[in-house]
Amino acid sequence: MSVLDLTDQRILRALDAHPRATVQYLAEFLGLARGTVQSRLKRLVDGERLAPTSTRLHPSAVGRPLRAIVTAQGDQSMFEGTIDDLSDIPEVVEVLGISGGSDLSIEIIARDADDIYRITQRLMQCRGISRTSTSIVLRELLPRRMKQLLDADAPSG
Repeated sequence: MSVLDLTDQRILRALDAHPRATVQYLAEFLGLARGTVQSRLKRLVDGERLAPTSTRLHPSAVGRPLRAIVTAQGDQSMFEGTIDDLSDIPEVVEVLGISGGSDLSIEIIARDADDIYRITQRLMQCRGISRTSTSIVLRELLPRRMKQLLDADAPSG
């Protein structure tokens, strides 16, 4: 995956500032041709550089205000089956392969503590998972962000 060029970065910064902007608005705002903006956005979406819009939802917006990070140890030989099983659990919103004492970091969202218990029990039923450890997110102190990286590469002046 290649690095975003300056035009892509400008479009993304404008979308951060105006998430509901139309292609026409972006073209006028940025001084670019409408076709350029449209083709750049298509390339960003098709190339999986832009995450789906639903990833921006706050968990409480879908009735699950509680978040937890579950680390899991698993059997590497069953890895594909583990991921398939995890993807079948709707409350699993992200799975990362990690180094260290655990193999996976799994973010889940839940309605309440009882729901977290239910979900973690279901995680233990996934192929290859042998042990988990759960930490409840008390407060989001710094939300996931990327804009500062776009801004760092922006030409000054």
